[in-house]
Amino acid sequence: MTSTFTGTIPSPAGPFTIVTDADGAVVASGWTDDLGALLLPAGTDPVPRNDVGPASAAARAYFDGDLAAIDAVTVRQHHSGLFLAHAWDVLRAVKPGEPVTYQGFAELSGRPAAVRAAAQACARNAAALFVPCHRVIRTDGSLGGFRWGLPVKAWLLEFESRKR
Repeated sequence: MTSTFTGTIPSPAGPFTIVTDADGAVVASGWTDDLGALLLPAGTDPVPRNDVGPASAAARAYFDGDLAAIDAVTVRQHHSGLFLAHAWDVLRAVKPGEPVTYQGFAELSGRPAAVRAAAQACARNAAALFVPCHRVIRTDGSLGGFRWGLPVKAWLLEFESRKR
């Protein structure tokens, strides 16, 4: 088992917890201070820290208005299948303030008919914010789902549209 670390920082949308591996790559994150609510890799037992290095700094900078700060942070999610890894890479290319629909996300991922698979990629995303699944909305413009609650998703989309 490799070493993992966790730190929680305040955010305007509530406590934001980040779990990193020994190299500083984000393996899980979300708006909670409860590690049990995160999608952690099996066998992960993170060591608490006040700060988890560049990932904490990037999240703080993002919440201070530097929306690009999260882009350079390395993410290593556990997954099963090439589509998930590819879909998460595609999500990282969706620009702040320019949300895409689930259909559009499926198209960007190279599988236009795989709208449900695209939605599953959002649902299985363990690295919230760093892999910005909050930027995917329904075709009718409504928010759809979000693991951390629709008020957090709405706040993120509004924040990004104002800071863009």
